[in-house]
Amino acid sequence: MALDVPRIFPRQSTLKVLKPFDPWISPLCTCPLKYVLHPYTGCSHACLYCYAANYIPRHFSPRPKKDLLTLLEKDLSRMPKDALVELSSSSDPYTWPERELGLTRRALQKLLEAGMRILITTKSSLIVRDIDILQRYRDRVAVAMTITTLDDRIARIIEPGAPAPSERLEAIRILAANGISVAVRLDPIIPFVNDSYENIKHVVDAVASAGAVQITSSTYKAKPIDFKKVLNAVRMLHGDRAADEFRHMYFEASSTVVQGYRYLDERLRFSYMKIVREVSYDSGLVFATCREGFNTLHTPGFACDGSTFAYRDVIALT
Repeated sequence: MALDVPRIFPRQSTLKVLKPFDPWISPLCTCPLKYVLHPYTGCSHACLYCYAANYIPRHFSPRPKKDLLTLLEKDLSRMPKDALVELSSSSDPYTWPERELGLTRRALQKLLEAGMRILITTKSSLIVRDIDILQRYRDRVAVAMTITTLDDRIARIIEPGAPAPSERLEAIRILAANGISVAVRLDPIIPFVNDSYENIKHVVDAVASAGAVQITSSTYKAKPIDFKKVLNAVRMLHGDRAADEFRHMYFEASSTVVQGYRYLDERLRFSYMKIVREVSYDSGLVFATCREGFNTLHTPGFACDGSTFAYRDVIALT
């Protein structure tokens, strides 16, 4: 399917809070052209595997962007019509302060009223608070909800500040029941943590039953700060031998480094992604990977980030 989306960004220097999405200039990124808006700097979820914690100071202490709404209005006057905007790529738009501040809600309203298309990427069940806005613009909105596991014990270890997986699953049910398309990000897949076939199938089956339409998956990519945290989580869950094997998988069994991130061996990554795809297809879901280089595994015609479903008013999705 072909989408008539803007192919040229305004000069970046003219924009203050809406920025062209630039995923570390990764050669493996397959995202469509889009903008990103971060209402907050930092995120309260405190996920051990969070890449943003490597470069955003005090990342786990979220604070609102100064003058966000005023600057957003100025940016919107320079934006191409019908542009795709993601909320958000490195700081959850429904991080804890949003409960009181409502900054994301007000930004979302402004974006949609200005004719933008929206992809909301989140781990938070708080998104259902904004069901009135989302339902009104449902054909121009898609949600990507991250669920790495439905095991509460594992979730508390690797995503200690995020809402429980059961809350996220219920949020998917509510969103889908209100006609809002939901992709689920089953990522990252972390060896010894959530990589078992049982975990993958449990998540995919549950979100499919809840009404999700797509699975996007990837394997954990390591940087020094987050690797130490994830290594400790593996040790906590499975002991020293598993932790030693985990280290070996990233630093000895694989030599792949992309944009400073250490990757698992390509064959192992492919086997993980193939399993997730097969389980997803068994449940009738669209499938894609994120920064893996396995584009042939993707469902043809659908964007890797789930944003295709934000174009339901102009394309027929089957």
